[in-house]
Amino acid sequence: MLSKQTFLQGTLILILAGLITRFLGFINRLVVARLMGEEGVGLYMMALPTLFLVMTITQLGLPVAISKRVAEADAQNDRAKIKRILVVSIIITTVTSVIFTFIMIFTAPFIAKTLLTDDRTLYPLIAVSPIIPIVAVSSVLRGYFQGKQNMTPQSISQVIEQVVRISCVAFFVHLLLPYGIKFAAAGAMFSVILGEFISLLYMIYQFKQKKTMRLRHRFFSYLKSSKQTVKELFSIALPSTGSKMISSFSYFLEPIIVAHSLALAGLTSVVATKQYGELSGFVLPLLMLPTFITQSLSIALVPNISEAEAVSNKKLIHYRIHQAIRISFASGAISTVVLTIFAVPILTFMYGTANASTILVFMAPFYILLYIQSPLQATLQALDLAKPAMWNSLIGAVVKFIVLFILASNESFGIMGVAIAMSVSVILITLLHLAALRKEIHFYIPIKDVSKMIALILITWIIGKYIYNFYIIHDPNLILFLLALIVLAIIYIVFLFILKFITKDELEQLPFLQKWFR
Repeated sequence: MLSKQTFLQGTLILILAGLITRFLGFINRLVVARLMGEEGVGLYMMALPTLFLVMTITQLGLPVAISKRVAEADAQNDRAKIKRILVVSIIITTVTSVIFTFIMIFTAPFIAKTLLTDDRTLYPLIAVSPIIPIVAVSSVLRGYFQGKQNMTPQSISQVIEQVVRISCVAFFVHLLLPYGIKFAAAGAMFSVILGEFISLLYMIYQFKQKKTMRLRHRFFSYLKSSKQTVKELFSIALPSTGSKMISSFSYFLEPIIVAHSLALAGLTSVVATKQYGELSGFVLPLLMLPTFITQSLSIALVPNISEAEAVSNKKLIHYRIHQAIRISFASGAISTVVLTIFAVPILTFMYGTANASTILVFMAPFYILLYIQSPLQATLQALDLAKPAMWNSLIGAVVKFIVLFILASNESFGIMGVAIAMSVSVILITLLHLAALRKEIHFYIPIKDVSKMIALILITWIIGKYIYNFYIIHDPNLILFLLALIVLAIIYIVFLFILKFITKDELEQLPFLQKWFR
């Protein structure tokens, strides 16, 4: 039997796995950069977006749909339906992954030569194409474990994937580098395949160990009776894929529109590229730092709310949404304050320049809404409202590009117009998600909670300002800077408890803290 975890236990496991995989991913990038140099990394990175796009299309948004439908069926103890979900999902992903693998192999010369304008990317593209069916099957098992509210197999598999990748990348790059940089890049891609494959083997092992059904028994009879299951899966999967495709297409269009808009504002291509590089390469990664916590919350939230909806527990649905928003805000608020007050030292220590500090200070307060956006979108998907979530994303993207073009093409705004457009999009999508929940389930954030959020931000900001002033007048250096952040973080945690952003009941749900709070 699968060991079912509470919402917070599942979230914590995913957060820890996220931290470990991010650290290992950073090491992997260092290894690749040291071994292959800028040119090799360039070939490697040029091939990745194509792979991500094909994988998004192949998965068809099924992990979220499987998670939701399995959680609903599990709440009603309907094992036959869970089996139908798995059978249908495996067939769909197997067929689409095989088709797209062949498409990627046969179109690789065109993509490399015409779209990426570098023949050498052909080898990494072909080398990585077998990963598509591996990731497709993994996504089905991941959705199943999420639906069963057991986040451990997925989390461990992520760590295994990174460990195998790091272990293999040095070997394959060293082996193939004498034959040319393009083969070395292909070797780095092959290490990605091995990592995913070993990760999949672990997931399959866990599934066989913990499954409560014989999947191959009457496989095709279950497939024939799965018409309604297909409809239920795609009602979530297709809008979820739509949201991801909107995000991918927006990511693709953004630098093109930015370049043309800044050119109209009178900036040379060199200056425009530099300014956009500071925004997208320096500012956005800092603003996105807390998102691995909110994404972990979102993954755990989908099956939890789906289960509550299946048994018509509206009170629990509202409580889980409030809880997710509260924790997401708590994880993002400290980041917002630190990035606003310490923008100059952070950028200087990390990148050697503080040119983008004005943009960072401007965007950070608005991006606090991004941190609650991910749980809101997960809630909409869990409540069979994936279609409104997709339309909200589309509206946000269209408005962003309209505002971006109008402002960035005006020399008075320039690159700041791009920052304003991004912030407007974040605000709009978050408010649209909240409006959709208000309309469908009468959800709203109480004035008391909003007041506590404002109080937390103001108190932390005032204390942070005092700490920053102390830091500035006492010979600023990296050690003093880190000590200042640690002191602010400790004070912040104290206020999280005082304002009840974290409660005693929630801490009691975490096994390693139970003995201290009971």
